[in-house]
Amino acid sequence: MIATAADLFARNGYHGTGIAELGRAVGLGRGALYHYIESKEAVLYAISKDQVDKMNALAESILDKGLEPEELLREMARGLLRNISTHRSEWTVFFREYGALTGQRRDHVIAARERYESYWRQALDQGVRSGVLRPTPRILVKGILGMLNYTYLWFEPDGVLTPEELADVFLDALINGLSSRGVPQN
Repeated sequence: MIATAADLFARNGYHGTGIAELGRAVGLGRGALYHYIESKEAVLYAISKDQVDKMNALAESILDKGLEPEELLREMARGLLRNISTHRSEWTVFFREYGALTGQRRDHVIAARERYESYWRQALDQGVRSGVLRPTPRILVKGILGMLNYTYLWFEPDGVLTPEELADVFLDALINGLSSRGVPQN
């Protein structure tokens, strides 16, 4: 039911999808549907919470591996792009619709998103402490995640690059920069 709702919300928008439409899509009448769900907002919350919780768990496990700073960042980026490419509808709903959540549901999703950002900050800080990376403004985490997250709009997992290869392209540009200084000319 959650996957079907994610597909509908991604295609039609959260506000553009009625509970009757969701019921038809999963083969349940309105009464039967409410036996399984509390509300349409509860479904939106489940979609949003599930993905960000998965990414937090993955980031925690990657941080616990004791990887070198560059590999740590690469693994985090690869994991995020793998998840986005596998759960594109869910991420579309998360990025476009989580603002429709209210009260504690909204607070929980925002806190979970901020926790995920903190894991990226920890990874960058490890690189600075080890001398591999230079200190960066705290806002850079939002820029990095924006670059990676925006792929939900255009990345095709069956295209030229795998999610892992795309993550490496982005991380190469981030870590090595785009400067041609010191790069031999052809």
